[in-house]
Amino acid sequence: MTSTKYRLKVIFWYVGQLLIWFPAILLLPTIFVIFYPEEWIYIESFLVPSIISFASGVVLKKVSKLNETRVVGYQEGAVIVVTTWCAAVVLSALPFVIEGLLNFHQAVFEATSGWTTTGLTMFPDVESLPHVFLVWRSVMQFIGGAGFAVIMLATLIGPFGASLYSSEGRVDNILPNVTHSTKVIMVIYVAYAAAGMFFLHMAGMPWFDAFNHSLTALATGGFSVKNASIGYYGSVSIEVITIVLMLLGGTGFGIHYTLWKGNFKAFVKNGEPWIMGSTIVIASLFLLRPAEKVFHEKALRYVVFQVVSAITGTGFSNADLVPWVTLFPIGVYLLTVIMMLGGMMDSTAGGLKQFRVFVTLKLIYRSIINFMGPRRKVEKIIVWKGENRKTIDDGIIKDMFVFFGVYALTYLVGTLILMSYGYDPLVSMFEFSSAMNGVGLSVGLTSPNLPVGVIWTMTVGMFLGRLEFLVVFYAIVRIIRDVKILLEERGGVNS
Repeated sequence: MTSTKYRLKVIFWYVGQLLIWFPAILLLPTIFVIFYPEEWIYIESFLVPSIISFASGVVLKKVSKLNETRVVGYQEGAVIVVTTWCAAVVLSALPFVIEGLLNFHQAVFEATSGWTTTGLTMFPDVESLPHVFLVWRSVMQFIGGAGFAVIMLATLIGPFGASLYSSEGRVDNILPNVTHSTKVIMVIYVAYAAAGMFFLHMAGMPWFDAFNHSLTALATGGFSVKNASIGYYGSVSIEVITIVLMLLGGTGFGIHYTLWKGNFKAFVKNGEPWIMGSTIVIASLFLLRPAEKVFHEKALRYVVFQVVSAITGTGFSNADLVPWVTLFPIGVYLLTVIMMLGGMMDSTAGGLKQFRVFVTLKLIYRSIINFMGPRRKVEKIIVWKGENRKTIDDGIIKDMFVFFGVYALTYLVGTLILMSYGYDPLVSMFEFSSAMNGVGLSVGLTSPNLPVGVIWTMTVGMFLGRLEFLVVFYAIVRIIRDVKILLEERGGVNS
């Protein structure tokens, strides 16, 4: 058997394994039929894709003809992660299509927005949706935030899936074993979610609302059960609790683990929290004066909440952002930039990530010092990630700037496509930044009436941003090469 055929068998086995278990996620919202028995009629919408998923998984595992787990390399890991994400998005879109709530294009957009924890929505009136569909949107974001393929495959397969961890854009194993790292992530994640739900309810939010908002705030997802998002409640205490949850979601799991262990000495050496905190304070102070002229006594609430929502990639809002384009354009411009910076590495947030920003600043600082000093010696750049010291070598720097280049090119192309449909440049810049960086804030462009081309442009932007661009490109190239090799082998056999 050729290496290409064997690689395909391994990929089929892993994808099949995930699809067999995916119905366990798809059917989670149906549990709420217990509390809302009148919604039992919607069970079929989730049952059909569950059957399709299970049957497809069985077929793929049979085709693979493998009986046990195999070690996965990075190339296979990239293909598996991209394939499983595509399958998850399509299967997750089907309940919306089956129930007639959205067409296929809109449903794929909604599911992609869910799994990538973006939060942009095709529903103009979420308050009219059945509870089970509101829960489904929240479940997608909660599981997508922690790393869908990582959780599923590391739990089901164990340490053999180490490459899948890095393929989802995670570079920092909390513990040496991927399975143990995944379990620690879930313990931290679920504990915060439970605490968030409790405190939101104590602040006056109904239990159902508190459940959904706690999940999506921590996942930095932003799906809400209210059309006006968090602004619906008009409560300072709810907004403060939500800000805390958003910051927790935007903080790397390695840093959370460091704090949980009580290692404050290592925590203060991490650059990401300092950079992120400084950005929030500086941006808020910069916007406060012009915001006071527009929003008066509510300026501080609006500015701080939106800045935290933007940098963590959550997308919740406590104010209508549509008027900001004309009344407060400087706020829209700055939020666009803040969305690009993003949260911390290995968090549920998107964007460039604070780790890359911190390393870039250290590179600039080191270059200036070396230039100004009497001797231009090259010193290693060392940063802290969680409890570990990390040396930034040339390979990491090269990967960073390749990422920056692909990021900038993708953002430019996406924004130009939106502008080609006649949308305002500022609106196009903001909306595509929100999509690509997994944020979900909107100044009014995103709606079910979008042209199909715009829907798919933003869908692709969300997908590329969540998987950090290069993994998707690696997977596409690997698939094309494998197909080409198989066709050549078949041609050789026939001749």
